[in-house]
Order: sequence, then structure tokens, then C-alpha cells
Amino acid sequence: MLTYLTKQFGKANLPDIRPGDTIRVSFKIHEGDKIRLQTFEGVCLSRHQKKTLDSSFTLRKISSGIGVEKTFPLHSPLITKFEKIRSRKVRQAKLYFVRDFIGKRAKKLKEKKDYKLWEEALSEEEIANIEQEKVMEAKKKAEAKLKQEQELEKKYQAAISSHSKDGGNVAEKPQAGQSGGKASPKDSPK
Repeated sequence: MLTYLTKQFGKANLPDIRPGDTIRVSFKIHEGDKIRLQTFEGVCLSRHQKKTLDSSFTLRKISSGIGVEKTFPLHSPLITKFEKIRSRKVRQAKLYFVRDFIGKRAKKLKEKKDYKLWEEALSEEEIANIEQEKVMEAKKKAEAKLKQEQELEKKYQAAISSHSKDGGNVAEKPQAGQSGGKASPKDSPK
């Protein structure tokens, strides 16, 4: 029964994820009504319940000198891509002792070449949609900025026209590097 459910709901053709492997995982993040992809790359410390739907694995990376660990459910629909970057030969099933290593010592595990990739079939379409949303967002921001600049220019022109009607002398729009304010004490005659 469990193998039937795993075949029906689980992901197929996954790379064999083992402790010691360096893996890059791309997963979806929902922020309000938007969806974006984020990647997390780290060394696999452990793998839990290998043959069931609730199997998971823990990745660890060093970010700004601080160790960050994240546990991912293997068959989660939010995960779009697994990329096995590097494989290391280790002798233990749980690599929690790596937490105590600092600097070069953390990288001294023997490396073995075994690179694999798993990617969800629909993720390319979703990536295209996300990129299209980014372009639309950039266009909206550019239009809003242009509209704001036009409104400021109208206000400036209105201020100039109101000052000229009052009979006050208004100089042209100050150029870059020129001060449009009061004269400094150095400029006044003695």
C-alpha cells in the first residue's frame, strides 16, 4: 500500500541523495499573491525515512560566517529542482559532527564525482510566468516614476507662472551645481 502511494504521489527519477553530497534545491516561496523561486545550496547532513512519502533531508551551509540548516521534505510540491553538485565519500549516516568544524577542516571530506539533476516538468512554464511578472512590475514602476516626474514638472511650471503674475522676478530653473537659494555672506558686498 505504501509503495503504491509513493508511486502515485511521489516524485519520480530523483537523484540518490546521500549525506556528504552538495545539493542545490530550488523551491517556491509564496509572498502574498506572488510566487518566486529561491535556491538553497548546502551539504546534506542527514536523510530521513528514505522510502516513504514523508522522507526528508537536511542541508547545511555557511552564510556570512553563520551556519544555516534547512530541512526539506523530499516529495514536497513546492520543490521544483534538485541539483547534485558534488558528492563526497563519508563513513557515517548522520554528519552532525560537521557543525563543529571551522574553515578548511569542514571541506576535507573526500570528493567523488557523481552529478545528477532532477527538475519538475512544469517549472519552466512557471519560471517564464515569474519572469514575465517581473518585467510587468518593472514597467509599472517606470510608468509610476515618469508620471511622478511629470506631476512635479507641472507643479514647478505652475509655481513659476504664479510668481511671474505677482510681478516677482523668477530666475530660470536652477541648473545642476547652481544654488537657487539665498546668497551666502561671502557673496554680499562689504
